[in-house]
Amino acid sequence: MAKVLSLGAGGFIGAHLTERLLEAGHDVTAVDIHSDKIADLLGHPRLAFIERSIADRTFDLGGMIEGADVVVDLVAHANPGIYVRQPLDVFRLNFQENLRIAETCVEKGKRLIQFSSCEVYGKTPVAVLHGELPDPENPSYATFSEDSTDMIMGPVGRHRWIYACAKQLLERVLHAYGLEGRLNYTIIRPFNFIGPKIDYLPGETDGVPRVFSYFMEALLDGTPMRLVDGGNQRRCYTFIRDAVECVSRIVENPGGACDRQIFNIGSPENEVSIRELAVLMRELYARHFAPAGAKLPEIVDVSAESFYGEGYEDSDRRIPDIEKARRLLGWNPGTSVVEMLMPTMDYYVRARRETALDATVAAGSRPALADTDA
Repeated sequence: MAKVLSLGAGGFIGAHLTERLLEAGHDVTAVDIHSDKIADLLGHPRLAFIERSIADRTFDLGGMIEGADVVVDLVAHANPGIYVRQPLDVFRLNFQENLRIAETCVEKGKRLIQFSSCEVYGKTPVAVLHGELPDPENPSYATFSEDSTDMIMGPVGRHRWIYACAKQLLERVLHAYGLEGRLNYTIIRPFNFIGPKIDYLPGETDGVPRVFSYFMEALLDGTPMRLVDGGNQRRCYTFIRDAVECVSRIVENPGGACDRQIFNIGSPENEVSIRELAVLMRELYARHFAPAGAKLPEIVDVSAESFYGEGYEDSDRRIPDIEKARRLLGWNPGTSVVEMLMPTMDYYVRARRETALDATVAAGSRPALADTDA
């Protein structure tokens, strides 16, 4: 069993991965600035949690990495609203701080599992050539392979791409260290993971979380489900439990199969448009979760600029080629979109009910104010 140092372990992926690694018998040291998503694991005998930011220069990053067998780096701003509003913060954390982690792994001779993003692929040729290609619906134009697909980014003025560019540049630096034989790395490119704990709902925190969370809040509150630029963008959604099973196999690295490799982790059979996702979530909510007589939200179109701000642009379509994960790791995702949405929606419905109940109990327990004379 391995000693795993997981940086950014308190987020959505990190929380599920920590649980999976502990189930597999690994010792995990989890580092993050928040622990609420792994609160149910904090008493585990093989888990040590450190509440720190890796950007804190008093944090002994070198010592922590030296004591590990493998380092999992999940540290990132992964929030489209931040890409537009705070592009320099995105660059500093997603590239500069992650480069510091990587170079410490080089210095200490430790294996690094680096989470990247499917956004490094950028846009498809169909989006760039504006209808000039024959058969633009052919999925081959939108199927991305780790070692052969070209990467197409938008112009500099669309500064939303700073996230993808920072991730891509980091990948290229890791590859260069690998060419020199100085770093054993594995890069992971996630494709749209969904599951319980995916985000805080928008009203619970600052920032602009991912599309599922916006739609979920709209369903719970009866507010419009807003589709950016018509919601025609297509994505392949992957259940978090399928995803972390693949990551667990990468951590275990059977026969060194993952050494200096890049892996797509995604579900190519689960492609739906953002509009289709909104309609499906609304149907599931009405059928399984909505209180009697609840008003279902309308689905409305909004511009990208009004929703995210100036400088936003999106990938039109992303389909993962997962042949490498199948071949080297024997992994195959098995969860449909409906099968992943049901437990994920149930998680947030229950969380909202528990929050309301706690608020009611707290209000009922307050002492009555005494009458006083002026």
